[in-house]
Amino acid sequence: MPPDDLAAFGYRQELRRSLGGFSAFAAGFSFVSILTTVFQLFGFGYTFGGPLFFWTWPVVLGGQLLVALTFAELAARFPLAGSVYQWAKQLSKGFLGWLAGWMMLIGCIVALAAAAIALQVVLPSVWDGFQLVGGDPSVTSPSGAANAVLLGTLLLVFTTLVNAGGVRLMARINDVGVAAELLGVVVLISGLGLFAVRGPQVVAHDAPGTSAGIGGVLASALMAAYVLYGFDTAASVAEETKDARKAAPRAVLRAVLVSGIGGLAVVVTALMAAPSLTDGQLAGHGLPYVITAVFGDTLGRVFLADVAVAVVVCTLTIQTGTVRLIFAMARDGALPASARLSSVNPKTGTPVAPALVSGVLAIALLLLNVGNPTLFSTITGTSVVVVYLAYLLVTGPLLVARLRGRFPAEPGRFSLGRWGVPLNGAAVLYGIAMIVNIAWPRAEIYDVAGSGAPWMLLFPLEFVGGALVIGWLCWLRLRPAPALEPAI
Repeated sequence: MPPDDLAAFGYRQELRRSLGGFSAFAAGFSFVSILTTVFQLFGFGYTFGGPLFFWTWPVVLGGQLLVALTFAELAARFPLAGSVYQWAKQLSKGFLGWLAGWMMLIGCIVALAAAAIALQVVLPSVWDGFQLVGGDPSVTSPSGAANAVLLGTLLLVFTTLVNAGGVRLMARINDVGVAAELLGVVVLISGLGLFAVRGPQVVAHDAPGTSAGIGGVLASALMAAYVLYGFDTAASVAEETKDARKAAPRAVLRAVLVSGIGGLAVVVTALMAAPSLTDGQLAGHGLPYVITAVFGDTLGRVFLADVAVAVVVCTLTIQTGTVRLIFAMARDGALPASARLSSVNPKTGTPVAPALVSGVLAIALLLLNVGNPTLFSTITGTSVVVVYLAYLLVTGPLLVARLRGRFPAEPGRFSLGRWGVPLNGAAVLYGIAMIVNIAWPRAEIYDVAGSGAPWMLLFPLEFVGGALVIGWLCWLRLRPAPALEPAI
C-alpha cells in the first residue's frame, strides 16, 4: 500500500513499512499460537468434555473462519493499524464504533496477561528450578498461581522492551519463533501419531467409566474458543506490511486455517497417544504428561522448551497487536493522553508509550491475582468473552450495512460476493452463541476454589459491565466524533 493510499484515510505514514507477507501471517499465527494455547487448556478441555471435547474444535474453527472471511474483506478495504477498531468505526457512528476498539483493547490486555502465565504450564515441567514459589506447580494451586504471576511478569518485561525496540526486532524474533513453532507442531503430530496406542475413533466416545454430557462438552469449548482468536493481528500490522491490501486478507485467513487445522491434529493425536484416558493424568497435567510419556523425559523436556519459546513469541505478538491498537485509537484522539500515546519514536519507528502502558496494565492484572487458584480459568474465560464481543461489534454492523446495500463489492479486492449476507449472518449468530456459552456462570471455570460467591460466578459479565461503564465515561469526556465518522 503506497503512502498516498494511507493519506486517503486521513493519516500519514509514520510506522515503518518493512514487513513481508510471511511476517504478517506470523503476527496472526503467533497470537493464536497452537503450542501455547493448546498446552494451556488441553487439561481443562479434557476435564470437562473427555475425548468428546475434540468436536468443539471443528465447530469453533468453522465459526471463526466465518468471522475471518468478513475480516478479510475489511482488511482489503481498510488496511490500517488497529484492525477491529478501524473497521468498526467505518461501519458504526459514534460510541458504538469506538466501543469495539475499547473492548478489543481491554480484551487484548487480558489476553496478554493470560498468555504470559502460560509459562507456568511449561517451564516447571522442563526444570523444577523454575518453580520459584512453593512446591506445587499446578496453576490451580495457590503456589502455582503465584509462580505463574512471577514468571508472567518477567516475560512481560521482556516483551515490552522488545516492542519498544522496533518492529524489525519484533518481526525477527517472531519469524524465528513461528518457524520453530511450525516445526514443533509437525514433529509433535508426527511423533504422537507414530506412538499412538488407539485409533482416531477415540474422539467418538466418552472415556471408559466417564460421562461428560452436553454441559461438559459445551464448557470444554472454552479451549478452542480461547485458542482460535487474535488472527486479526495479521491485519493490525497492515501499515507496516508491504502491499497490505493483498497481503493482509491472505494473512488473516492463513492464520485461522493453519492454526485451526494444526490444533485439531494435535488434539486428536494426543488423545490417540496418551498412555491412559482414565488415570487422571490427562485432566491434571494435560499435554506435558503426554509429551514426556511418549517422547521420554529428555526429548520431552527439549520439546517443552520449544513450547516455552512459542509462549514467549505468542506473548510478544499479542502485545504488538495491542500496541498498534492503542496507537490507532490515540491518533484519532480516542483515548486519554492521546498525544503521548500516538507519538512514534523517530529512532525505532515504534510507538513506545503504548508498549509501556500495555505491559504495565497486564502486569497489574496479574499482581491483583497473586495466589488466586482461579486466576487461570477466570482470565482465559473473560478474555474470550471480551474479544468475541469486540468481534461482534464488527460483524453485526457489517451485516446491517450489507442488508442496506452500503457494502458493495469493490473490483480487484477480496470479496465474498453474493455469499456475503449468509456467511456474515452465520458469523453473527456464531459470535452470540459463543459469548453466551463461555460467559455462562459455571463454578468449574470461575470459582475453582468453590467459595460459592455469586460475584465470582458472574465475573465475566461484571467485567464487561465495568468496561462498558468506564468506556462510556471516557467517551463522554473525549467525544472523538470527527475521527469516528463512518466512511460507508
